[in-house]
Amino acid sequence: MKAIDTHVHPGTKVDVIDCGGKYIEDAFRFFGKKIEVLTEEALAERYQSLDIMGILLGWDAETNTGNKRVSNEYIADLVKKYPRTFIGFAGVDPWKGKVAIQEVEVAIKELGLRGVKFQQAAQAFYPSDKRFHPLWEKIVDLKVPVLFHMGNTGYGAGAPGGDGIRLKYCRPIPYIDDLAADFPELTIIGAHPAWPWQEEMLAVAMHKANVYIDLSGWSPKYFPPSLVQYANTFLQDKCFFGSDHPYVTPERWLADFEKIAMKPEVKEKILLKNAQKLFGL
Repeated sequence: MKAIDTHVHPGTKVDVIDCGGKYIEDAFRFFGKKIEVLTEEALAERYQSLDIMGILLGWDAETNTGNKRVSNEYIADLVKKYPRTFIGFAGVDPWKGKVAIQEVEVAIKELGLRGVKFQQAAQAFYPSDKRFHPLWEKIVDLKVPVLFHMGNTGYGAGAPGGDGIRLKYCRPIPYIDDLAADFPELTIIGAHPAWPWQEEMLAVAMHKANVYIDLSGWSPKYFPPSLVQYANTFLQDKCFFGSDHPYVTPERWLADFEKIAMKPEVKEKILLKNAQKLFGL
């Protein structure tokens, strides 16, 4: 295994067609791509051919968007089908309250998923809102990490009014900083470099031992100098490779990552070692 891609949307019919809704066209357009739909076999073959493992992400924003969810059962089935290629994160809608808490418990204890994914812009919630504290308490009890979308998003991008999607929910300070302070035992991964609040994301990861960053959603070719500097030094043990498949393919991300100036031993940590340590792989 050469690397672990910590941010993989399946890109299959279930993900793109059945559950994508009107927002999926916005997302592909945002990344300058035509809509593509993979078979489950093609998805697995892509990762197997690269000799990398992927973390597949569930998705549930039903309350705010009305879209069908990419169910935890679907993600678990893909992991069961390709256990040497994928592990999975559950997706739950925090507005579902006790149901969301129950879904997390089932996803981790019964389905064997390894973390929980949230997309605050699509789900329209602040992670630091005290109404969601019972959900975080349950996730702490289950001893799995949470993954939060940070910064701008392709979801609704370029549409009038952004299709109602609001970016404010994805700012690191105060929302992730407050959550990390209130729940020091909760392992938090901030997905994406968090533009236009990248410096805030770096600061939170520097300050809070329980906060990490996945570098998905951007080609490394476009990483700002400060991101490269911190990933190469102070945050070398807290950054992970993530592609944001299918919007940014792992092939492209890895090829561009090879070209940036970074210590070889740090590159190995970002590609593999840090994720291995966090997930006990």
